Amino acid sequence: MTFVLDGVHHVGITVRDLEASRAWYSDMFGLAPGPVNHGAGPELARGVQVPDARLTFSMLTVGSTRIEFLEYQEPVGEDFDRRNCDVGAAHVCFEVDDLDTAVAELSAKGAVFSSPPNTIDEGPLAGSRWAYFRDPDGIQLELWQSPR
Repeated sequence: MTFVLDGVHHVGITVRDLEASRAWYSDMFGLAPGPVNHGAGPELARGVQVPDARLTFSMLTVGSTRIEFLEYQEPVGEDFDRRNCDVGAAHVCFEVDDLDTAVAELSAKGAVFSSPPNTIDEGPLAGSRWAYFRDPDGIQLELWQSPR
C-alpha cells in the first residue's frame, strides 16, 4: 500500500435524538460530549448516500477512539430492527477493568443487561469476560474485561 492506516478515528452511530443520546452516554459513562455540528446540502447528501440529508452530529471521546452520534432531521430514519446475527449488525464494545463493578454501577443507572456476565473458558481469549446491553435506541453495546 502507498498510504498508512493509522488507526480508527471514530465509529458513527445514527440515533433518534442527538441530545438524548449525548445525555445518556454522558450520564452512564461520565463522558464529556463534544460540540454539536450541523450538515446539509448536495455534497453531504451525496457523501452519506441519503437524498436531501440534513443532520446534526456530535462526538464523545473514549480513550483514543471517538463515537460519533448522528441525528437525521431529513429524512427521518426508521428504527434499526436487525438481530445480532444479521449481516451489517454492529456493536460498540467498551473495555473495563472490573466487569462486575461496571455491570452493577450501570444497572443502578438503568442499564438492562441481556444476561449476567459471561466468561470465556478456553482458547486464546480464556479468562476474558463480557456482557451485552442496549442503549435507549436499541444500539447493542458490550462491556469487556480482559484476563487479569
